[in-house]
Amino acid sequence: MSATTLAYADDACEPAAAAADSPVAIPDYLRHTYGWAYLHPRSLRVLDREIVVNAILWGNYRRLVRAACTQFRPGEHVLQAASVYGSQPARLADRLGPSGHLEVIDVSPLQVEHLRRKLASRSNVSVRLADAAAPGCHTRDAVCCFFLLHELPDGYKRRVVGELLACVKPGGRVVFVDYARPRWFHPLRGLMSLVNRWLEPYAASLWRRPISSFADEAASFRWTERRLFLGLYQIVVAERRDQAMRGVSP
Repeated sequence: MSATTLAYADDACEPAAAAADSPVAIPDYLRHTYGWAYLHPRSLRVLDREIVVNAILWGNYRRLVRAACTQFRPGEHVLQAASVYGSQPARLADRLGPSGHLEVIDVSPLQVEHLRRKLASRSNVSVRLADAAAPGCHTRDAVCCFFLLHELPDGYKRRVVGELLACVKPGGRVVFVDYARPRWFHPLRGLMSLVNRWLEPYAASLWRRPISSFADEAASFRWTERRLFLGLYQIVVAERRDQAMRGVSP
């Protein structure tokens, strides 16, 4: 599904059932760069622990999850662009409440099955296999993209940002939470530069460019930004301005 041809649907809160569990090719960037973290059961068992993800984010995981969740309202139907280690998916589902719905997509079958087991007790959650660059969904109230963009090559960033923006109805929001350029005096700035060079080769562009620069239709959205932890993390909210359907004359 192309971001340039998607139109708003009357059944905007229903998932595209035909896309559920259809085979999805694992992108080369994921297999080669992050396969060790997301495609092997042993790594999953080690990394999907609150203490581990909190350490990776320098003690800011719960703070970032809280800040992200406050951007969503009870009763909303929300698409999340990838599975996340730790408690973030559960906390977002709890924020939406029994009248809301959280649909999580992920390109890794291992992650999809793991998250289904992990959130099996929550009736307001569904998880399906899909690439964020081709989410195959109708429009939603909002979309959550939590620490995904820094793991994507720039061309893939542009595809994913475009598709996620296309998934929200007029007045809807896409919430991006990710890394950003820290202040010049941040004590971890040098270390994070080395981490990007060795382990996160696609994160550097988020230090150089705003997320809105990856959106072909950025002008159709109102962009707001908040920085945390001396600028190392950003919460960017893109709220759709336009009232016309994509590809349909007003």
